[in-house]
Amino acid sequence: MQDHKNLSEIKIEDQKIIENKELNLLESLIPVVILMSLLAYNIFFVEDQEWFGAYTNQYILLMGGLVSAAVGFFNKVPLNKMISEIWENWKSVFVPIMILFLVGALAGTWLVSGIIPAMVYYGLQVLSPAIFLPASVIIAAIISIATGSSWTTSATVGIALVGIGSALGIPTGMIAGAVISGAYFGDKMSPLSDTTNLAPAMAGTDLFTHIKYMAYTTVPTIIITLIVFAILSGTIETNGNTDISSLLTSINNTFYISPWLFLVPGVVIAMIVMKTKPLIALSIGVLLAAIFAFIFQGDVLNGISDSNFGAISKSILTDVKIQTDDEKLTELFSSGGIAGMLWTILLIVCAMVFGGIMDAIGALSKITKELLSVATSVFGLFASTVVSCLGLNAIASDQYLALVIPGKMFKKAYQDRGLAPENLSRTLEDSGTVTSVLIPWNTCGAYQSGVLGVSVSDYFVYAIFNYLSPFMTLLFAAFNIKIRQLVKK
Repeated sequence: MQDHKNLSEIKIEDQKIIENKELNLLESLIPVVILMSLLAYNIFFVEDQEWFGAYTNQYILLMGGLVSAAVGFFNKVPLNKMISEIWENWKSVFVPIMILFLVGALAGTWLVSGIIPAMVYYGLQVLSPAIFLPASVIIAAIISIATGSSWTTSATVGIALVGIGSALGIPTGMIAGAVISGAYFGDKMSPLSDTTNLAPAMAGTDLFTHIKYMAYTTVPTIIITLIVFAILSGTIETNGNTDISSLLTSINNTFYISPWLFLVPGVVIAMIVMKTKPLIALSIGVLLAAIFAFIFQGDVLNGISDSNFGAISKSILTDVKIQTDDEKLTELFSSGGIAGMLWTILLIVCAMVFGGIMDAIGALSKITKELLSVATSVFGLFASTVVSCLGLNAIASDQYLALVIPGKMFKKAYQDRGLAPENLSRTLEDSGTVTSVLIPWNTCGAYQSGVLGVSVSDYFVYAIFNYLSPFMTLLFAAFNIKIRQLVKK
């Protein structure tokens, strides 16, 4: 779930899908093939992925947008229509961009106020390496179910778990994969999640029927995920108790550590549970953290700037690094602030350009319709839905469109095959909601990577729940397990 906007505000279920009868499938696929080829070339053949400097992926998305526009001009799609769709896409991500700015500010203020160091300090004493990874999945799942928000989960406990695990010597890719797996399990199963409400709305079923039916594929997937992480925990080499003891001493020497510091994340999570808008909850989290920094961490602030106000401002706006007795902790206790989120924000902006033009020229609709036309069996229908959701996550770069467009396109086909609408809603969630985080230029992939400080390529193989979910839904379809038929009245 992107949890960056309320359905009542965006009314995305009413979005019109643009069709273009003059556009053929080959023309629709030209921008996709070029985009994927350029991205693949950059990843596999360009050293350090610095083809166009630090913003290579952003340039490639813009190039894909230009190719899409050329295809549109060839098919007589007016420029103002393309610009209009880009503008609509930009408006749809305005709130998540504001959230990313706030998350950058949150990370900085939670660092200098001692909140993140306190989480690491107490977490090191509670979470042993032997259980850390499965425990991270469970903790993230609980918070995400309670808040209905994978984004909030990553921005709060996710950041802390990455810090704790890094101090224990666990690879950050594994930690991020565990956090994301748990966060998206909770995201799928929480009635507070907007994608969990959107999927049944698109398919034509009710929320709790959808959640109950989704449990058939989701529960086995999370169990397998926990088993894999339990096995991984037994195979990785981590720091021993001696190292942990020295880390605890170093944290204590640098920060004032107290359970009172947990009041701030507690307030933020409570506000999200009470359905406070994320922008308001995160803003209050930044403000409270700044107050706590003045109260508890005077020495830390003095080490950053000559004035406490200047130190707080720097932690919000730009990068700060807290010097400790331990080199590993010094590297861990650093934050990029708002400036550190600019790469992610620009990636989202450029992705919306490509997705907007692809929508405007009718390419998204054409590709989905072609997938629907080859679904000659029940399994083929499920497989086409999965491929459509995965493709739209990559092409449109937006999780909502990966639910809305297939939901609208495939709804009648499920009815014609005598399949209950919860089959469609479950498949949309199993393949659309959870895989968005696996695409680096998707809003979800860009967000999680930016917040957790771990690239998608590093956590991809460990986001077990996310890439296993579409396989699980196809397995159930192949063996006709829990495929509910329409009840004839």
